[in-house]
Amino acid sequence: MGGMASDVSLTPGKRVLFLTKDLDLIRKQLYEGLDLRMEDLEIEDLLDDINTDVMTPAWVCFDHEPAMIAKNAYAGLMQNGIRVFNEDALIDGGFEVIVSGQRKGTGSSRETAAQCERWAGIRIVIAASFAPIHERNNINLGQLMGNHDMLKRLQNGETLQLSEFTGQYDDVTALILESGGLFEFSKQLKNGDLSLPELSSEPRPMTMAEKIIARNLVGQPEGACVQPDDPVIAQVQGGYSHEFTTAQVHTFLQETYGEGYQLMNPKKFGVFEDHLLYAHHNPKFVPFMDKVETLRRLQNEFQKHTGVRDYSAVDGVSPGICHQVAREEFIEISDFIQATDSHTCMGGASNALTWGVGATEYANLVSAGFTFVKVPESIRFELVGSLNEGCTAKDVILFILADHARKELTLNRSMEFGGVGLKSLSADERATLCNMATECSARTGICEADDVLYDWMENQMPHLDMIQQRQRAVAPDEGALYHGGVHHIDLSSIRPMVAHPGNPDEGIPSDPTNGAYVDELGDVSIDIAYGGSCTAGKIDDIAYYAQVCQAAKDSGLTVREDVEFYIQYGSGVVKDVAVSKGWHQLFLDVGVNLIDPGCGACIGAGPGVSMTPDQVTVSAINRNFQGRSGPGRLYLASPLTVAMSAFTGQISSWKEHAL
Repeated sequence: MGGMASDVSLTPGKRVLFLTKDLDLIRKQLYEGLDLRMEDLEIEDLLDDINTDVMTPAWVCFDHEPAMIAKNAYAGLMQNGIRVFNEDALIDGGFEVIVSGQRKGTGSSRETAAQCERWAGIRIVIAASFAPIHERNNINLGQLMGNHDMLKRLQNGETLQLSEFTGQYDDVTALILESGGLFEFSKQLKNGDLSLPELSSEPRPMTMAEKIIARNLVGQPEGACVQPDDPVIAQVQGGYSHEFTTAQVHTFLQETYGEGYQLMNPKKFGVFEDHLLYAHHNPKFVPFMDKVETLRRLQNEFQKHTGVRDYSAVDGVSPGICHQVAREEFIEISDFIQATDSHTCMGGASNALTWGVGATEYANLVSAGFTFVKVPESIRFELVGSLNEGCTAKDVILFILADHARKELTLNRSMEFGGVGLKSLSADERATLCNMATECSARTGICEADDVLYDWMENQMPHLDMIQQRQRAVAPDEGALYHGGVHHIDLSSIRPMVAHPGNPDEGIPSDPTNGAYVDELGDVSIDIAYGGSCTAGKIDDIAYYAQVCQAAKDSGLTVREDVEFYIQYGSGVVKDVAVSKGWHQLFLDVGVNLIDPGCGACIGAGPGVSMTPDQVTVSAINRNFQGRSGPGRLYLASPLTVAMSAFTGQISSWKEHAL
């Protein structure tokens, strides 16, 4: 960028990198000096749905210093099993603009994805649309985002006003970008150098997300209402980080506020050792175990320094996956919770507002107790009826992904679930719906509160005052505005589904929106069946696995010899229930490989990952991005379908008496 601070132009000698569906064209730009122009390309020629696993795969995140992360920018973009971007390729190419198609930055909330571009010299990111958390991470780092027409003008030598990049945003977001990022903005705000626009106090009907934000407003008059796109500062009740992210949070806070920094409310925040517990099982991760130990050490330092809740592993066993344990132990009804992981939205099953943020944003809010929020639009799912045999909430969200999310109706919106059909879904099943809101590129998912939730919470957290919890519950106001529309889903019409793995070598990304009905798949033989992760390691998920395993045992069957079936518990509480109900022993009896609580194959860091490209996995995890859970082809499916497939040897839906 050149010119005055208020002007944006391309820097002479710097280059523009186009991420094309033709991966050979990317190689020519990186290694042969090929320069392309936007006016010679169509948006359809550019890669869509570039996910953060492609930008910074899990092993790249073992480095917590952004400059080191940038060396392996886009290490997950593979062609025929070979990296398209070699080490230092983005840095050495002299690029300052990077260009892609639709929905840039889907998937995990890892801020490392935005960091890998910025610290490689990228200052302008061009795409047709951005996944919400990734967009926010770019803003927090001061990265400018624009569209393809703006790039054409820049390449033709025009100088654009900075306001063209910031004008699409609210006043506060524009200030953050103009300040160069969130930390500088926050410092100026604290010093009184900036003032926030006052909201309209005119009453209006609100959605559940809007109500919780309005309840937590800072610096606004009592009773103020909010509406979509309002830029506000809001109190946060709690949150958590894990060993992939805590080291950055600790480092950022030390650099910004000094070695003696303090947190506002440490008891409502926590650190989890869950993501990398089994990293040593993946040969690809073994060379990085010294870096994993550094991350663990820095997380322990952060915990001791701050006094936050400690969910470290004890004797090598984790208390569980952060999202599951948080809802079991400290997320209360109508809480506003932020954490450094995209599946934080799982907490929405507890009628709470929860979403993932990057390390910069988390460091800022955990020290201040409040955060900047751009109020999201909402989309309403009105559920009726009840699910048929063989179907679970996973099939419901796979249907929404293939339909509503593919049409971008859920993009950056709060997915609100309610209606009489919701009462037929347990608290755990609701957590599946909310968990995978992030796969829909939504801001979050949130469910209405009812007796099903209250009974579950009373059982999980008996110390809570349930009268008070009921009083805290939020429901949408009559007449609330849903920019994404109100969509009626008859649960009895849902059929068992998968998301197929696409064909990334041909430019068809592996993506959770690739929906297909199991009964229309044909014969798909499998090598691995995996049940676990935050999405599918809850008590009700384990009950589904047990249902199929019991039928198999009654029929004298064990897991097929040519299939490895893994079940990993989501938390210690879940495992205890499985043991007490006899499910744990049942699984062993029929030949299941059991894994203690924690993340694992879902992020490629544990037993259950594929080892070769020709292996096929059917998995109950939440995303099937290429390489995320090994090099093989991965189909997403429900716990019932995963378990059934382990005994048939091919992807099969569950039917009573079918075994």
